[in-house]
Amino acid sequence: MTKGSAVKADTERDFREYVVTRQAHLLRTAALLTGDRSRAEDLLQTVLTEAATRWDRIRRTDNPDAYVRRMLYNEQISWWRRAVVNRERSTDRVPEVPVVPDDADLRLTLAAALRQLTPSQRAMVVLRYYEDLPEAQVAEILGCSVGTVRSQTHRAITRLRKLDPSLETIT
Repeated sequence: MTKGSAVKADTERDFREYVVTRQAHLLRTAALLTGDRSRAEDLLQTVLTEAATRWDRIRRTDNPDAYVRRMLYNEQISWWRRAVVNRERSTDRVPEVPVVPDDADLRLTLAAALRQLTPSQRAMVVLRYYEDLPEAQVAEILGCSVGTVRSQTHRAITRLRKLDPSLETIT
């Protein structure tokens, strides 16, 4: 075995371990971004395929998870911007989103309300409240100003509360 093949094997093993340990979390995030389980799986597969080709560089960053998460958000934004004629359609089934909330009814209500937000608003809410990222980091990920993050997040929360008054308690 040559040194180059040992490095490749090490990189591949490291990537496989990363996917096994982080896949469920990344899939939850993708499902929240897309509002659809099958689209979330497609999004995650696309991102992990790209991450595999860059893994040697990604794993040397301070936070590989943040790097891959940013790839996930950027790919979702690219999907929103593409004009695709034969886009997949949502079904009337609620996606299986493995989140561990205190109240199952609230989780279902929130999931339904999130699907009614625009993709941009949903991304803002997911990044700010699910991922608990600061406004500056959300702005960097989405390529907008902090002011835009603040205003769009406020509008999204207001819309969620109008869609279902039982969401008044969420922040």
